[in-house]
Amino acid sequence: MPAFNFCPSCAAPLVDRVVEGEQRRACGAGCGFVHYDNPTPVVAAIVEHEGHVVLARNRAWPRSFYGLITGFLERQETPEGCVVREVKEELNLDSGTPTLVGVYAFERMNQVIVAYHVTATGTIALNEELDDFKHVPFERCRVWPGGTGLALRDWLRTKGYEPEMIKLP
Repeated sequence: MPAFNFCPSCAAPLVDRVVEGEQRRACGAGCGFVHYDNPTPVVAAIVEHEGHVVLARNRAWPRSFYGLITGFLERQETPEGCVVREVKEELNLDSGTPTLVGVYAFERMNQVIVAYHVTATGTIALNEELDDFKHVPFERCRVWPGGTGLALRDWLRTKGYEPEMIKLP
């Protein structure tokens, strides 16, 4: 759990205790606050552009890592609206109507990923978060064993492809 040490309701120190059968941080003074550490909702976009899948590399990632376009769902934003916004912000592409691929747990980051496919048009221009992209033909896409990799795998299967699963270090 993240370092969350004081109750946001009454400022008393939080203590570790079992709540509803799970270890949680809870108010030590008994005001009733419990930090549930719920997962964060994230959207992912399988971007189809010019007949290929667009994979991009975040500046913070190792040189060999490429992935889908992702972003955090904002307050009062629909997942569909978020995915269209992220594709525009990160790639400067205009998206068609998003189609839900599935919902995936990404436990390592305590996230729930809502994955969509979008067909996008325009000329790619990367924003400051990304430093590279590549167009990958469907039949050459490889997937990774978690989170957005599973979404890409599932979408490729709907297109009749069985992608190779790569091993992460």
